[in-house]
Amino acid sequence: MKLYYSPGACSLSPHIALIEAGLPFEAVMTSTKTKKLADGTDFFTINPKGSVPVLELDNGERLTEGPAIVQWIADQAPDKQLAPANGTWPRYRLQEWLNYITSELHKGFSPLFNPATPEDAKPMLREALLKRMAWVDSQLEGRDYLLGSQFSVADAYLFVVSNWGQYVGVDVSGFAHLGAFRGRVAARPAVQAAMKAEGLIK
Repeated sequence: MKLYYSPGACSLSPHIALIEAGLPFEAVMTSTKTKKLADGTDFFTINPKGSVPVLELDNGERLTEGPAIVQWIADQAPDKQLAPANGTWPRYRLQEWLNYITSELHKGFSPLFNPATPEDAKPMLREALLKRMAWVDSQLEGRDYLLGSQFSVADAYLFVVSNWGQYVGVDVSGFAHLGAFRGRVAARPAVQAAMKAEGLIK
């Protein structure tokens, strides 16, 4: 199994999930700028959409889109409890969070990383993100993780996306519940291992 990733991108979320699940895999770095692998392979031949993550199974099947990939990973290791069982109400809560993170947070950050975004639009984009982060912060009050006391793949995704603020001027340091959550997630051995593997920490 292979995970195509770019350091610090949203592909860090399935990278964390794979290590948490204890599944064997090969991490294959790709450049989101050049769309090339280290060996020169055109990444568009792997994913015509040109984006990471991509999970390639041993049979050649490929799955794209982070929220789908992390749920597949979780379902391969049910004993790790990275996602509630399919068909249960808590599973739909997980999907609700994954959908919110991908559509409202992840995609909210995207224009701030785009050099073509006009400077005068950025304050409005940052303000919108901070409002959404404030809501997330309120939901974490009294909880260790998004679903309660149990770490899930949604937590890995939120951790990754909330890390992006430091690069684009979105200061989340004022959110106490989110800050405590980020500290808990950062301390997990699988998170440390994934970040080290991507060269994000020493």
